[in-house]
Amino acid sequence: MGAPQAIEILTQRASVLRESLQRSRSNTESMVAMLGSFDHRLSALESAMRPSQVRTRAIRTAHENIDNTLKATAVVLTHFELLRKAEVAILKGPDEDLESFLDAVDLLKCNIRFFSTNKISMSEYGLLNHANDLLSKAVVKLGDEFRQLLATYSKPIDLEFIANFPPNSLRSLSQIDSGNHVPANNHSEHQGRSLETPMYKTPTLMPPRILPLLHNLAEQLVQAGYQQQCSRIYSDVRASALESSLQKLGADALTKDDVQKMEWDALETKIQDWVHVMQIAVNLLFAEERKICDQIFYGVTFNKDLCFAEVTVNSVSILLNFGDSVAKSKRSPEKIFPLLDMYEVLHELQPEIARIFEGKACSEIQQSTLSLAKHLAHAVKGTFLNFEEIIEKDSTKTMVADGTVHPLSSYVINYMKFLFDYRLTMERILQEVEIGNKTDSQLAIMIMRIMQSLQNNLDGKSKQYKDPALTYLFLMNNIHYMVRSLSRSEAKDLLGDDWVQRHRRIVQQNANQYKRVAWAKILQTLSVQGLSSLGSSSSLGAEGGNSSGVSRASVKERFKSFNMQFEELHQRQSQWVVPDPELHEYLRLAIAEVLLPAYRSFIKRFGLLVENSSKPQKYIRYTPEDVEQLLGGFFQGNTPGEPKR
Repeated sequence: MGAPQAIEILTQRASVLRESLQRSRSNTESMVAMLGSFDHRLSALESAMRPSQVRTRAIRTAHENIDNTLKATAVVLTHFELLRKAEVAILKGPDEDLESFLDAVDLLKCNIRFFSTNKISMSEYGLLNHANDLLSKAVVKLGDEFRQLLATYSKPIDLEFIANFPPNSLRSLSQIDSGNHVPANNHSEHQGRSLETPMYKTPTLMPPRILPLLHNLAEQLVQAGYQQQCSRIYSDVRASALESSLQKLGADALTKDDVQKMEWDALETKIQDWVHVMQIAVNLLFAEERKICDQIFYGVTFNKDLCFAEVTVNSVSILLNFGDSVAKSKRSPEKIFPLLDMYEVLHELQPEIARIFEGKACSEIQQSTLSLAKHLAHAVKGTFLNFEEIIEKDSTKTMVADGTVHPLSSYVINYMKFLFDYRLTMERILQEVEIGNKTDSQLAIMIMRIMQSLQNNLDGKSKQYKDPALTYLFLMNNIHYMVRSLSRSEAKDLLGDDWVQRHRRIVQQNANQYKRVAWAKILQTLSVQGLSSLGSSSSLGAEGGNSSGVSRASVKERFKSFNMQFEELHQRQSQWVVPDPELHEYLRLAIAEVLLPAYRSFIKRFGLLVENSSKPQKYIRYTPEDVEQLLGGFFQGNTPGEPKR
């Protein structure tokens, strides 16, 4: 096919394509025109439909508002129904069903919160006011129920429980006077008596099942704004029960005048009771009272420390006021031991007191107990310091005729031995007193001074004896008693070996002086001196052996003088007393060691001068064995009588 033909074909095809494009353009223009017309008509339609749409939307909104109103009305009706239900329970009261009553109070509070936090109509304001009135009535009934439950279950401590607490044994003046004393090894028992809390069964001051109910009631009262009323109800009821428990235990509200007027025996018993009650009160009553208070007011926005302080303040005051009255009463030596017991129990209870009475509200109670401890310490210190002067100036005319241990010595020594049971306590109290070197034991210094005061007083009393021998025997007995008693107690470690050895030498010196004064004259009778100078026509000459030149008459006089003096010594000194067996035996042997050899020698040397006489027994009444036997009867406190061979 040639080019022309091809061109013609292409031309035809281009013509057809142009026609086709033309038709397509025409169609497009027609479509655009049609669409423009449709858009115009649609706008018109929308304009026509808009009022209908607005009405539909308004209807829908109205329906939604109606639904919301119905729902709100249902909620109000629900709360109204709850209010009505709560009102029935509130008006019925808590007596029959306390838990239902408390649930009703919770419903009331829920209603009040609802009406208070939501926009309400005037009619609903009436419901809110009614709910508030019901709540006020409910709170009053809650307070009454709180008081009733507390009163019902707040009973004084059981007497059977009290019987399980034996009273403490305190030092008695009668024990001191009689010389009775707990052995020194019991010291640790006394010191440990109250260092540990006694393992006694804890009393049930309130049934555990009641505590949750009381907790709920207290919480409701406090949340309702009745904190003060709740505190007053609780403190009134519990304080009364606590004071009744103390009365059962024997704690009386005594004034200072009551204490001053009391006889010592009665006061000592009261002090024993006080120490007993103080331990029970702190370790058990106050401790349990604290637990009860903490459990009832746990999690409650409430000053429970203040409430606890109000419960216990009167009971604590009863105990502390008595202690303070005793501390400030007239001082006398016998009071020091009860005072020490009171001080010890306070000192040992102080950590427990600090734990129980914690918090600012109870700080005054803590300070009061510390103040009493200081007053008691001051009273102990003053009494002990005055004791030295009392001993030094003791002017009693009591005289022991037999030269034995004086009652004053027994009193002072037993006083000291009792005091050593409180050694640690005394050291603690006296460390504040400047007596001598601060590095020394203050208690040791004071005891040495008191012992010196006793010696000074005994020296004065010894001068009342007309017989010098009895003077030295009296001093020997009393100082030996001091040394022996204190060296067998803890005082030995405190006073030291030097003090003991020094006073043993004093005992020995007095024993030597006694022997010299009492036996010098009779020993002089048994000496040879003076016999040869007597001269007599009855001299035996060579017949007397070693007695050559000695007159028979002078020998007879010597034997008669010996008999008379020995019998006189026996009669007198057998009435005297050396109470310590060891000292008694020592003194008897010491006399025998001097007297018997001299007597045997005298008989051996001059016995023949009288044995040939008509009545030799008139002169040699006693053999050396008789004398030795009779010496055993000396210092026995016997009644006067002739010596029996």
